[in-house]
Amino acid sequence: MAPIKPHWAQPSHPDVQEVIVNEAEFTSKSLSKVALPPWGLFAKLQFPPCTEAAEPTYATVQYGRDKHLNLNSDLLYINHSCEPSLYFDMTAMAITAGPNGVQVGEELTFFYPSTEWYMAQPFDCLCGKETCRGRISGARDMTSEQLGNAHLNVHIRQLLAEKYLAESLQEATARAEKAAAAACRVLKALVDANGGGKHVNGSLPTNGSSIDFAYLGVTGALAGAVAGSLRRGPTSRELSGEMGGDTSVF
Repeated sequence: MAPIKPHWAQPSHPDVQEVIVNEAEFTSKSLSKVALPPWGLFAKLQFPPCTEAAEPTYATVQYGRDKHLNLNSDLLYINHSCEPSLYFDMTAMAITAGPNGVQVGEELTFFYPSTEWYMAQPFDCLCGKETCRGRISGARDMTSEQLGNAHLNVHIRQLLAEKYLAESLQEATARAEKAAAAACRVLKALVDANGGGKHVNGSLPTNGSSIDFAYLGVTGALAGAVAGSLRRGPTSRELSGEMGGDTSVF
């Protein structure tokens, strides 16, 4: 996607920003005309000139779970950095200095994943900082370590929490499935070692005694599944018809 050509009156923020236009694509930048303390206000985001974006592009800024806006101003020339000078606070709809403040002549940058869940146009970061994250494709594709020291917007933190919860549930499910499979193997081995047998009321008879599933930590649906997998034929009660006429035979 080619860079957007300005369709707004320039300069749009002459008191705080100097735009440096370069001929090479995506290499233009902007410098600060003001010095700001940590978290000092740089600019407000207002409608207009901002407008709702129908879909995310490389030039939009995400300000909610599924909301994006067009800046329609020279603020578009604030580039990405992994150690940014600015923070886009999309709850307050304001651009502020970062935790280190801003100096006159400093390049104006912000950390794109602080607002963007995924990038419509991913790119390789060339900020050259020690903390450079390399490929920038949005917060969704970054590890917790990569995002650990970044100041993130509320909607990004919420989406990350949902992602981490889903991943934790998947891991827990996988562990439970492995544990269930292991329990089945152990119980089957115990039964086979004792000559096999049939289950009665949740236990396995072995040489005159029984193995209780609950004693082995196997309960509920898992116990039923294990018992079912170990069953070798109809019980005497089924054969005699005590459990009803058409009892299934395993």
